[in-house]
Amino acid sequence: MTPTGSGPQPARQRVALYLQDKHPIRDGMDYVRYAEQKGFEAVWQAESRLVRDAIVPMAAFAAVTERIQVGSGVINNWTRNIGLLAATFLTLDDLAPNRVICGIGAWWDPLARNVGIERRKPLQAMRETIEVMRRLLAMENVTFHGEFHHVDGIELDVVHGRREPRHVPIMIGATGPQMMEMAGEIADGVVLNYCVPPDYNLQALEQIERGATRAGRSLDAIDRPQLIVCSVHEDRRAALDGARELLTQYLAQQPHIAKASGVRPEVVQQIQSILGWPATHEQVRQAMPLVPDELVQRITASGTPAEVKAKVRAYMANGATCPILYPLGDVKLMIDIFAEGY
Repeated sequence: MTPTGSGPQPARQRVALYLQDKHPIRDGMDYVRYAEQKGFEAVWQAESRLVRDAIVPMAAFAAVTERIQVGSGVINNWTRNIGLLAATFLTLDDLAPNRVICGIGAWWDPLARNVGIERRKPLQAMRETIEVMRRLLAMENVTFHGEFHHVDGIELDVVHGRREPRHVPIMIGATGPQMMEMAGEIADGVVLNYCVPPDYNLQALEQIERGATRAGRSLDAIDRPQLIVCSVHEDRRAALDGARELLTQYLAQQPHIAKASGVRPEVVQQIQSILGWPATHEQVRQAMPLVPDELVQRITASGTPAEVKAKVRAYMANGATCPILYPLGDVKLMIDIFAEGY
């Protein structure tokens, strides 16, 4: 007989935590420690709207943990000079060696436009950013003259630390088909977006594979973690209302997500007519009835524990490699539920 506990054990299912601005940072530090104890592989910190940058919370999470990976989910490639961007991730890697992931995306309008950023040629801009950043993190001396980045003989100036090349995977947070395809070509992975239905992934995988093939890679070589809004409660109505509040705000303020999720334009326009920028809590509550239960259930994992797990399995069955769960209710309850597998 095989003694209990010996022999091959089934691989632990991958699962990660996503934090944004919903919780105080010190509460987030507690949640990340708890997720690490429960076997979560990573925490991803959003950089959304003009509410919270990603780097400060990432450093806080890295400082109070030992094993969990810490990713930006995602920062944009427009607002940080490329030298500073590379130095920032070098610094994070000094704090948490080989645990840091750079998730980077092309940002979105109207926010970018409202702060004076013209997001022209987003594919070329992203391609240049990733090329120069990779070379800098490889500790190369870099001269590069592109359309968006111009550097002359620069390198990361490490005098009192580790001079070896840094292992910082670069993942593109892609939503549109062209960025998805380019991510398959040049990135270490793709952070699939949230507030989309599971069948959105099928077309996304085709796009990623086209880019991967162009670079002589296979789809399997490209990690595809996916952000998933997760509102779990034994009271199904409470769970749906928790997700509805988030969707109301995001469908109005991030039209690229509304487009990818298949929401009717007239619904988005109705919500936008109520919400200001930034939206007040009262405006969000007023517009919430415009988001029906059917939409909440289609593009989020919301409901009872069994319903939420089933929806996460649907995203995984359609090509995601790791769920990155954005908790809208009791965070530790969600961590406990998914620590048991899905």
